[in-house]
Amino acid sequence: MTRVYLRWVPAAVVTAVITAGALAVPLQAGASVDLPDKTPQEVLELIGDSTKDSLSGTIEQTSNLGLPDLSAGGSAGGSAGGDEAASALELLTGDHTARVYVDGHDKKRVQVMDRMAERDLIINGYDVWLWDSKENTATHVAVPPHDKGDFPKPGDTPTPAELAEKFLEAVDPATEVTVDDDTEVAGRTAYDLVLTPRSSEDTLVGSVSIAVDSETGLPLRVQVTAQGETEPAFLLEFTELSLETPDADIFEFEPPPGATVKEKELPEHPSKDGKTDGDHDDFPGEVSGSGWDTVIELPAGSAPAELTESPMFAQATEAVDEGAVLSTTLLNILITDDGRVYVGSVPVERLQSAAAGG
Repeated sequence: MTRVYLRWVPAAVVTAVITAGALAVPLQAGASVDLPDKTPQEVLELIGDSTKDSLSGTIEQTSNLGLPDLSAGGSAGGSAGGDEAASALELLTGDHTARVYVDGHDKKRVQVMDRMAERDLIINGYDVWLWDSKENTATHVAVPPHDKGDFPKPGDTPTPAELAEKFLEAVDPATEVTVDDDTEVAGRTAYDLVLTPRSSEDTLVGSVSIAVDSETGLPLRVQVTAQGETEPAFLLEFTELSLETPDADIFEFEPPPGATVKEKELPEHPSKDGKTDGDHDDFPGEVSGSGWDTVIELPAGSAPAELTESPMFAQATEAVDEGAVLSTTLLNILITDDGRVYVGSVPVERLQSAAAGG
């Protein structure tokens, strides 16, 4: 999977945003945390200059997307594909806790703590392990060099920095960028960078708040609030954080005795220009709109049967003329009867219009 699959919208150059006047003046620091004032541009530069890539900590994800809480339902469907689909839906709902260990760009371990179980993703160079203690199954993938760092990560909880990067890539003149009151996350002082869509009619997103470590520029928390709401619909934050380099043995994994071990291989997909840097132009879908009202369309057959046939999918979606809609406070997904997929942080009517060719 290339990075283009993961981007919400195409990246925008921050300097162009500054030139367009999208950056507002800084607000005064709050009373509880009093940092030297910074402009939005200075906070963006603080993030851009951050070189901290070794850490460990506890991340908590809180979702209040208006979906039923599927986290207690366990896997559904009885097949491996059904289990993966159930896991994907389950991660969208409820609260989740994960331990995260990072050492540079090629070593990462994420331990998602489920009820009475644990799911691990271990990346160590070109070796990737996926461990599910509930199923007692370990999957090993040898990742081709060009896909290093871009491997699809089922069950992977991203760090606040990874999520913040996606939102910052989408900043354009339709976004107002401000600095709110200073804050504290995981015992560290932080600037609160706020991204707000200028138009409230075209998107479900009200604002995105990114807490930026005042010393390192590392994003510590991301809060996404829906239009018309005051409490975040999605929150991802460090509750504990160490900036020390994790021990090397954290990234080593050996399946326990008795575990089922599966081997998978990712095929190589060089780009049209012959490069294999993981950023090739092979996205099969189409993108319409721009900024916050972007809609991504994937062709017929993109929705896997193990997802659409999962009981949890039926529980989380509602039928419409075109097919089924997974509707949340921040993101809507339309899956048509012929398997096309339309995704966007836009009203359902916008997706239906796109499906009809409008």
